[in-house]
Amino acid sequence: MKLLAIFFTFILAANGSLWATPSKSGPNIIFILTDDLGWGDLGVFYQNSKEGDKNLATPQLDKMAREGIQMRRHYCPAPVCAPSRASLLTGLHQGHADVRDNQFDKALPDNHTLGTVLQAAGYHTALIGKYGLQGGPKEGTLEDWTAYPTDRGFDDFFGLVSHTAGHLHYPAHNWPLGDTERHSVPMQFWHNDKEISASLKKCYTTDLFTAFAKKWIVEHRERNPQQPFFVYLAYDTPHAALQLPTRAYPKGGGLKGGVKWLGKRNKMINTAVGKIDSWIHPDYRNRGYSNVEERFATMTRRIDSCVGDLLKLLRDLDIDEETLVVFTSDNGPHKESYLKDELYRPTSFRSYGPYDGIKRDLWEGGIRMPSLAWWPGSIPAGRIDHAPSQFHDWLNTFVDLAGEPQLAMSDGVSLSPTLTGLGLQEPGQVYIEYYNKRSTPTYEDFDKSHRGRPRLQMQALFLNGYKGVRMDIQGHQDAFEIYDVENDPQETRNLAGSSPYFEKLQQRMKDHILRIRRPNMSAPRPYDEEAVPAVALSNAARGLRWRAYSGNFPWVPKLSATRPERIGVSNGFDLDAVDLSVAGAVIFEGYIRIPRTGDYVFSLKTTSGAIMRIHDAIVIDADYAYKSGQVVTASIRLEEGFHPIRLHLLAGDDLELELKWSGPEIGEDVMALTELYYER
Repeated sequence: MKLLAIFFTFILAANGSLWATPSKSGPNIIFILTDDLGWGDLGVFYQNSKEGDKNLATPQLDKMAREGIQMRRHYCPAPVCAPSRASLLTGLHQGHADVRDNQFDKALPDNHTLGTVLQAAGYHTALIGKYGLQGGPKEGTLEDWTAYPTDRGFDDFFGLVSHTAGHLHYPAHNWPLGDTERHSVPMQFWHNDKEISASLKKCYTTDLFTAFAKKWIVEHRERNPQQPFFVYLAYDTPHAALQLPTRAYPKGGGLKGGVKWLGKRNKMINTAVGKIDSWIHPDYRNRGYSNVEERFATMTRRIDSCVGDLLKLLRDLDIDEETLVVFTSDNGPHKESYLKDELYRPTSFRSYGPYDGIKRDLWEGGIRMPSLAWWPGSIPAGRIDHAPSQFHDWLNTFVDLAGEPQLAMSDGVSLSPTLTGLGLQEPGQVYIEYYNKRSTPTYEDFDKSHRGRPRLQMQALFLNGYKGVRMDIQGHQDAFEIYDVENDPQETRNLAGSSPYFEKLQQRMKDHILRIRRPNMSAPRPYDEEAVPAVALSNAARGLRWRAYSGNFPWVPKLSATRPERIGVSNGFDLDAVDLSVAGAVIFEGYIRIPRTGDYVFSLKTTSGAIMRIHDAIVIDADYAYKSGQVVTASIRLEEGFHPIRLHLLAGDDLELELKWSGPEIGEDVMALTELYYER
């Protein structure tokens, strides 16, 4: 009998909350990430209804959409690849991620990742495709890189290590059409501990990644059919060099057709024949398209064929109902071709859809991603979802579906209810920050107010159903432009200051962003030195609420939708007041009253792991690789008044906890002046 859908049992707790208990069955997971594919590039999203004589076709992705769910408001973390991919892998939005702005090839932190959490959940994991988060040089050896994929939770890696390696799509070949020397020479390509580019003659990366993924899945199913698998399939197209395949896509798809892994030197796959960079899809040949338009359309269609091939493989293996497939892109559409004297513009096919903005913009076209999810029998066919979600939600989604607790360190929420249609969807947080020196494009498609504007420091968030965005930020008092993007998709009507409601929303947005993020020294912002605003508190009592949970947890759990075994009130972070007889985890929650605006230093030591947030900002992360008795210290600038504080704590044998804080010009005596409260 095939795997049934993930289901939820709801129990009304004594305090009126609704708790959800997930089943323990976990699907195989394939996460497909394209590079620079726009929201408007998918047929089912935009191209099929777009006017004009130049249109893209994506028949396989359209079929996937009909059989699954369209996530029409799914956002990338940043409008460029490195920070976007880092937030995806770590489950942190750009207010907490360590890789921000244009920090290509920066090391992915040694912390929880999609790979590590799914390994812990019993999955076999593979990263196939583009990485770009290795740390160290672009071209190097394993000894040069501090964050190689197999050191970040992936059992197998097959692909391109550096960011620039993904600029060309024939790893073994020179490309005489390239606009620079860097875009004309072969790039390194790695399979686990070996560099193999010289053996990949005539291999086009879109085909190569797909063929290896098919081989990997088949071999895993033969070796261990009971073990679930996770494949992160990260294409490097249609980004960068507009290079063509060697030949038509092989017919059939799945086990018997489509691209195939041959495994022979200089004949690794069955499409490694003919002339490189030569084949144009017949739907776009002799249709009046320019050379770069034929190339982009063919590259996009190739991805479409590969996805159809993979889905057929799952059906042929009879594991389609056991496998969740997610398809999306890392940021908005690009404007590069890397061809000598030939420019490409996303205006050719309106790759940004009905929106303004491209790659590096915070308008909707730069950050709203073409996203689909497919899981026959578990995701009802033909659904369209319009709720905002973002890449950092996938980590908690996948561990939830795997039957493990969501992580307290992640900024995301599980999207399982959205996918399956079962249960109540917890609202998520969409937040973006980014820096770029260039100005926005001057395309006539875009509203005049969006053309040629300096980007520089940028920021966007959604709050109370509205989008706030600001550019060229000079200081925290700079106003957000406020848009109702569902009724004004091109963002032409700025609602800021238009009524008392939007005047108040303006302030709420300014306050909110300070409460959900932390400064990062490698990516300074004009608002980093601002104090986190306090909140009003009424009907308060001294002390903190605590909740104790039973279970053995692989990490510090979030447990927001799980029934606690015990609840109570303590005077502070006092374990003596907590019933630990059944506890595997404890959550303290309440408010800390700050006596004076300034920088406060928090210091935590425990025998287990912990995550502490003030508001939704992560102040202390003592979870991954935390050692018993280790002291973790962090500083945060707080405004005088009340601040929500939440401590998630793993509870083991002989649990101990020491949490201290000090403040400006007061020293440790501040602990006597601060008070802890909970709301009745």
